[in-house]
Amino acid sequence: MAFIITEECINCGACEPECPNQAITAGEEFYVIDPAKCTECVGHFDASQCAAVCPVEACVQDPENKETKDQLMDKFHKLSGK
Repeated sequence: MAFIITEECINCGACEPECPNQAITAGEEFYVIDPAKCTECVGHFDASQCAAVCPVEACVQDPENKETKDQLMDKFHKLSGK
């Protein structure tokens, strides 16, 4: 499943440069994650980098976008061309 950034986001920007898929951008009120680009860092890292660096734990799995590891890996291959 893709990650989302909750309203607890403090707009520190720590997550944006950590995303290997450039799925994180500044939103109107707080940072947002494009679920079409989010692979939970599958294919890149063992853990989701946004969640690892977020000082307020605002990066969480999105219960509305459930995906299996295989689906995330397929998305990684499509996005990266690998």
